[in-house]
Amino acid sequence: MALNRILVVDDEESIREFFEIMLKREGYEVLTASSGIEAIDTLKKTPVDLIISDIQMPGISGMELLSRVRESHPEMVVIMITAFGSTETAVEAMKLGAYDYIQKPFKIDEVRIVISQALESQSLKIENVQLKKELGTKYAFDNIIGGASPMMRIYEMVRRVASTKSSVLITGESGTGKELIARAIHYNGPLKDKPFVTVNCGAIPENLMESEMFGHKKGSFTGAIADKRGLFEVANTGTIFLDELGELPLTMQVKLLRVIQEGTFKRVGATEDITVDVRVISATNKNLEQEVKASRFREDLFYRMNVIQILCPPLRDRKEDIPMLANHFLEKFSKVLGVSVKKISNEAMDVLKRYHYPGNVRELENIVERTVALEPSAIILPESLPRHLAEVQHTVAPLDANKIEIDAEKGIDLEQLVAEFEKALLTKALERTGGVKKRAARLLSISFRSMRYRVDKYALGALSDDDEDDLSTADEVGTA
Repeated sequence: MALNRILVVDDEESIREFFEIMLKREGYEVLTASSGIEAIDTLKKTPVDLIISDIQMPGISGMELLSRVRESHPEMVVIMITAFGSTETAVEAMKLGAYDYIQKPFKIDEVRIVISQALESQSLKIENVQLKKELGTKYAFDNIIGGASPMMRIYEMVRRVASTKSSVLITGESGTGKELIARAIHYNGPLKDKPFVTVNCGAIPENLMESEMFGHKKGSFTGAIADKRGLFEVANTGTIFLDELGELPLTMQVKLLRVIQEGTFKRVGATEDITVDVRVISATNKNLEQEVKASRFREDLFYRMNVIQILCPPLRDRKEDIPMLANHFLEKFSKVLGVSVKKISNEAMDVLKRYHYPGNVRELENIVERTVALEPSAIILPESLPRHLAEVQHTVAPLDANKIEIDAEKGIDLEQLVAEFEKALLTKALERTGGVKKRAARLLSISFRSMRYRVDKYALGALSDDDEDDLSTADEVGTA
């Protein structure tokens, strides 16, 4: 991984040496320039990630250098150096686009934090630029893969809500692609050139939640050695995506409600309001209506977030999409891993289609990635797939008595009807296990002896050698 390259611009040699020694110890690559002109020449020859520049310099001042950098490198992060008691000029520099300022005499911990946060901000900007370039490919509607009717309804809903700024709540089980839907809404709407900031509400410790969301002032708590912008401030003019919304603590729910209602908040330790214009998209795998009834989620916040709801269906409810998704992942991981796996056999695809996917699309993706990585041939066969897929117990919907016609005079033969149903299930279980009765017994949750009795009863074939070898332990499978 390449080191971050920092350009230090100052007419005082001692200042340049101070930063060069300190930053190299922190693991950065350091370039120095003794004037604004030298800094501009350096930028023409060498790309850098961050500029630290003194404000007061002969010739081209730090303010003029900042102005030129903003014109030639609009995404560049610039930190200004100011003398004690000259903060007004530094604040003016921030209005012109500087990220922050540091004050002489320097406090090393403060300098370290400001630089770290500035590079994090730069990384976020670069990520957003890259995401914008991918608009029309990764986050186009066509890449929300699926042709089943539930997905077609989602396509239509995403198209309609992308052009609005209404709050959207995306619900569904884990692994159903909720973040992909959120990104598709953002990158196909009027905010596509603005920031898209993701917040995992379940991954941030409760004691740090407010600071992460809204930022903090220097000295507001132990460890707050510099001002910090919160994620809502970073997302200003764009979209903030609140993933796992149901995990948000009640104390934060109150503060979030205020931001959504009024568009203002305060940094931790600050007294002045910060105003933002942010579209909020949220997602949850919880039933928030039940959470409201259980007093774990505020009702007023729920209605604010639930202006438009999009339900992502589980993969088991759109199994006709499995071949399309599996082939998409096959092509993806064959390229990523540099292998020549070309096809999923029909038999392997049947196994994939029968599986119930508790982890949804994400689980299918992981299964295909693992299989492609380990497959030595050009085609994926059933035995190439994880063993638990073939051995999964299949549930059978109960017979619907309303669909069975009973003649008022002749009636029906109940025993024959039950026998035909039982024989059909036995036959299907044997097909799934290649005729191995012991494994078929597991699928049906019956004992081996019961399985052998039923196979003989319906003349479904003799026991295999493997089954005969296992008769001594067969009763461990289950009970009839």
